[in-house]
Amino acid sequence: MAVPLRRMEVVEPAVLPVDVAPVRSAVDRDRFIRFQYDLYRNDPNFVPPLEMERRDFLDPTKNPFFRHAEVDLFLARRDGEIVGRIAAIHDRNYNAFWKSKTVAFGLFESIDDPAVARALLSTVESWGKERGLEHLLGPLNFSTNYDCGVLIDGFDRPAVFLMTYNPRYYPELLERAGLAKAKDLFAWDLLRTQEPPEKVIRIAEKIRKREGITVRKANLKDLPGEIAKLKKVYNQAWERNWGFVPMTDAEFDHMAKDMKSVVVPDFLLIAEVKGEPVAFSLTLPDMNQAFRQVEDGRLTKFGLPIGLAKLVYHQRKINWARLTALGIVEGYRRRGLDAILYLDTQRAVQRLGYKGGEIGWTLEDNHLVNRAIESMGGKHSKTYRVYEKSL
Repeated sequence: MAVPLRRMEVVEPAVLPVDVAPVRSAVDRDRFIRFQYDLYRNDPNFVPPLEMERRDFLDPTKNPFFRHAEVDLFLARRDGEIVGRIAAIHDRNYNAFWKSKTVAFGLFESIDDPAVARALLSTVESWGKERGLEHLLGPLNFSTNYDCGVLIDGFDRPAVFLMTYNPRYYPELLERAGLAKAKDLFAWDLLRTQEPPEKVIRIAEKIRKREGITVRKANLKDLPGEIAKLKKVYNQAWERNWGFVPMTDAEFDHMAKDMKSVVVPDFLLIAEVKGEPVAFSLTLPDMNQAFRQVEDGRLTKFGLPIGLAKLVYHQRKINWARLTALGIVEGYRRRGLDAILYLDTQRAVQRLGYKGGEIGWTLEDNHLVNRAIESMGGKHSKTYRVYEKSL
């Protein structure tokens, strides 16, 4: 007589809880910074930021953003192992400018686990509610004046300078945590071999002559004077763009100082009418091509400047650029200035021997700008998404 087999009960292994705690020590700050390098270690398209720059960025004594914002960093651990990180941001200037009650999240990194993402985002939500904030927005690192958004397509190559990169699973993590799309941001490719249509060139030159527009490259020998002009145009040009917050003088000066070593005069163009600046465009060499060669973002190894030597060597080989900003003051928009600056930038790219560059980001619903880029031969190459949630 056969003995019936007893049905075995399958017991699922217990899922250990996620513990999220604020960064309060120098050791945890180091862990917060280094987690990103560990998470992407086997991703060939990840470009490690310079560790030194990340330390300065998160240092309240060095980054003037902290003068008008409260920022807390958090680490998520499971069974003692770090599995995620996030920053909670209360930008008082943003909320005053938009008359809003927004808490932003940024510097978000997580393993592919919805429980970790939920724990991190819930921590920021609670942090925001404690401060009377009602709207969650992000990722912003720390505002739209810096890198922001989650990459949702275009994962097949590394990000360019000052643009974000993330694993494919991030959008799903954020959406499963209850966040929804707030705005998409577009990036565009424009190759040096893509000649602008004759019609565009003809119209741009006609406008240049008719409006008395002079486009010149920046004079880096008078950097303080040039910065003052750019600052004025910048804060006027983007004044009512979605997500914009004016830069303080300290922030603008700090960013200009950081970029001084990588700015190419031919790529910083200022458009003037009767000597008054009315627009500018800033294109930067894609420093990520050089950063990729610096192992783990460290400029020194074994006490030797190995990373620095690699950075200097590969910086000379950069052949791609990024048009980072193009702004026109009110009263001069819709008059063809954007086409003139795109055209002059394209000529500079060709003259300096670059293969081409990326334009971005632009707002998905900024149809005027997006059509202008398309008219120059630009191809939509990547999309980034900023998410939101009502608290």
